[in-house]
Amino acid sequence: MLSAFEQYDYVVAGAGSAGCVLANRLSADPAKRVLLLEAGGRDWYPWIHIPVGYFKTLHNPITDWNFKTEPDPGLNGRVIDWPRGKTLGGSSSINGLLYIRGQREDYDHWRQLGNTGWAFDDLLPYFIRSEDFQNGIDKFHGCGGGLSVENMRAKRDISEALIAAAEEIGVPRNDDFNGAKQEGVGYFQQTARNGRRCSTAVGFLNPVKNRPNLDIITHALVEKILVKDDRSTGIGISVKGSSHTFGLNSGGEVILSAGAIGSPQILQLSGIGPGDLLQGLGIPIIKDLAGVGENLQDHLQIRSVYEVNVPTFNEEINSLVGRMKIGLQYVFSRSGPMSMGASQVGIFARSRPGLDTPDIQFHFQPLSAEKPGIEMHSFPGITLSVCQLRPESKGRVQIISPDPKTYPAIHPNYLATPSDQQTVVDSLKFTRRLAETEALRPYIIRKQLPGPRIKTDEDLLDSARNIAQTIYHPTSTCKMGSDVTSVVDERLRVHGIAGLRVVDASIMPTIVSGNTNAPTIMIAEKASDMIIEDAKDHSVAA
Repeated sequence: MLSAFEQYDYVVAGAGSAGCVLANRLSADPAKRVLLLEAGGRDWYPWIHIPVGYFKTLHNPITDWNFKTEPDPGLNGRVIDWPRGKTLGGSSSINGLLYIRGQREDYDHWRQLGNTGWAFDDLLPYFIRSEDFQNGIDKFHGCGGGLSVENMRAKRDISEALIAAAEEIGVPRNDDFNGAKQEGVGYFQQTARNGRRCSTAVGFLNPVKNRPNLDIITHALVEKILVKDDRSTGIGISVKGSSHTFGLNSGGEVILSAGAIGSPQILQLSGIGPGDLLQGLGIPIIKDLAGVGENLQDHLQIRSVYEVNVPTFNEEINSLVGRMKIGLQYVFSRSGPMSMGASQVGIFARSRPGLDTPDIQFHFQPLSAEKPGIEMHSFPGITLSVCQLRPESKGRVQIISPDPKTYPAIHPNYLATPSDQQTVVDSLKFTRRLAETEALRPYIIRKQLPGPRIKTDEDLLDSARNIAQTIYHPTSTCKMGSDVTSVVDERLRVHGIAGLRVVDASIMPTIVSGNTNAPTIMIAEKASDMIIEDAKDHSVAA
């Protein structure tokens, strides 16, 4: 039973990749009361915990917000799905389990933008602290953290052929994308524990969920942040239609960890955001922050599908007997197709000569389908998905109503610059070079997507506009910095509002060069230290 008004030291809005980490770290002090709010439900849906279960959790209203973009000019006016996790663990409960940190240069660039403490050498200890690495401790990896990281358990000969193909065109073999360098080709590491998904709910929240100073409320939709005299004083939520308010103790904080869509939405609903937008919706302006919801960045994937002459997972998944064998293999050995995340093999490469670091990433799957969650193709197929790692195009997230139940408008603004367009064309050419190597060509029967008639640069770009999808990495809508478009400072405090922070992927000044789950967990690890340090300073000052 919820009381009408309780006081907490920390209210964390969003129990996803960042929120579960914060709940763990901040509640370690028994003198601090912590409230963790999640708009979704408990992570009881069985498919959450099976690695290949992302086929069942994406586009599923039980676990996915099922956001959709506005018609996007860069995609020939198409509306596309934007999955986001709606359960304990957030998107770490429905993602593809791939553990990628990004490039050193990503974080050094954050520091060069003026964000002290955010260079790679500052952040590596937080990656290490969060990790429980199967291969043991070294300069780049740690053991004993909440996030279990394992090696790939499902491998196929066609995967080895792809690795050989990449090496044939000059991409070096790399057995650890999170080690000394990212560039290369090899098998992904997965956020899994004994063949089961290790979401942040599993790795960080479950071990501490019974702490007496930690309260967890699910189905809690945040309506607004309460602000008085430019200081956050609490939060208003609704739980299954019933409204509740929670306040802050002296020196307490509200921490938004609702992700690159949810965090700017909550700020805007609370009167913190672009003044013209808020005024037009009749929302009283608490703080005019033009950058809230702006600077949206995402990785756009273009999937190439080939029919091959060797068995892939398609035949097994399309067959009742095959599915039974897959199930038994997983039950008895936690291996096989059901232990596989979104991809087996990764490639980080340069789309063209002269680049300092890789600018494209491949996700390879020994299967093919129109999109995750639907029936596999009837033929044996493989999928080579490529995305541009550092897009120039930026979009925005804007609320369209004061009603918190109304989804905001998502404008990705994909492929809006000539550089992004050229990188897409070059990356598809790179894909075709792989398929034409001595190592891979013997397996290829035909191009399925894009088809063989797609040949010129103009054809390739138009095809990309027609088939590209998000690879589920939205970031940067509450970016960190000190310029007029930034939302939080280097300690992730919202500009102009005391007692309010944002801690999730939305604070990234620029998107990282790879999958975003591991960096989001790192952000929460670092933020927890800063929050605890600032609380001590407040206590001393008081």
